[in-house]
Amino acid sequence: MKAKMFFLLTAFTLQGLFFSACGNEAGNNDTQATTDAGTNDATASASGVRMTPFPSSTEFPNATITVGYDKGKFIFKTMNYQLKQQTPDAGQKMCANSKDGQHVHLIIDNEPYDAVYEPIFEKAVSDGTHYILSFLSRSYHESIKTKEAAMAFKADVKGGTIVNGPFIEEPMLFYSRPKGKYVGKAETDKVMLDFYLVNTELSPTGNKVLVSVNGEQEFTVDKWEPSFIEGLPMGDNKIKLTLVDKDGNPVNAPLNPVERVFTLVQDPTEGK
Repeated sequence: MKAKMFFLLTAFTLQGLFFSACGNEAGNNDTQATTDAGTNDATASASGVRMTPFPSSTEFPNATITVGYDKGKFIFKTMNYQLKQQTPDAGQKMCANSKDGQHVHLIIDNEPYDAVYEPIFEKAVSDGTHYILSFLSRSYHESIKTKEAAMAFKADVKGGTIVNGPFIEEPMLFYSRPKGKYVGKAETDKVMLDFYLVNTELSPTGNKVLVSVNGEQEFTVDKWEPSFIEGLPMGDNKIKLTLVDKDGNPVNAPLNPVERVFTLVQDPTEGK
């Protein structure tokens, strides 16, 4: 570990930060569902909001990503994954899909992600310590949950460059979707919930994710996989995600819990 960290610090000093996903020791799980035991809570609420299974997706078992940040620019290198290409099963998902194709989700300090479609992405990051996650995303925004397809590190930034960036050691839950505005029946009927885990697994007898919808309904998730949320009202909606332990108490983890407001809008042309 000391030799590997020395190599990384040398890279910071001489060439700017560059991480290799194959060397990531953040503990991301190797498969999309981290445990076969248990199922996600799909109980419908009194208001009609419910969580339902998300169908299996095109897999990319050999996809990899490396991430660098220097002089105010993120640099992404991917292998066995084509950015800006439509994921083959996108038309079957019946949910929001990016017309610009596959991309990277760049999440800094659990704020809303940037969707990155090009290898170089210019973004100012303030001086200080930040939790930075980048993962490969299908065109319909579902994360690829193999450890080689993501990088998670705790970065000290100074003057637009990472000067120290060890891999995250704590358990963390990153929010990904829903995000932004959803327009029309095809996007609002079924809204995908997806999040990203680092250094933790989910199980019926271990850690879980508590999903609060509009402060009124709660669902418990004990498998790491996306879900559909159905029956949401038009207008603003709020999702709050909390990583909890086996007793239901929030895990002492950075940036936990996390919440996001997103908006559903009717298409005025539908039904005419």
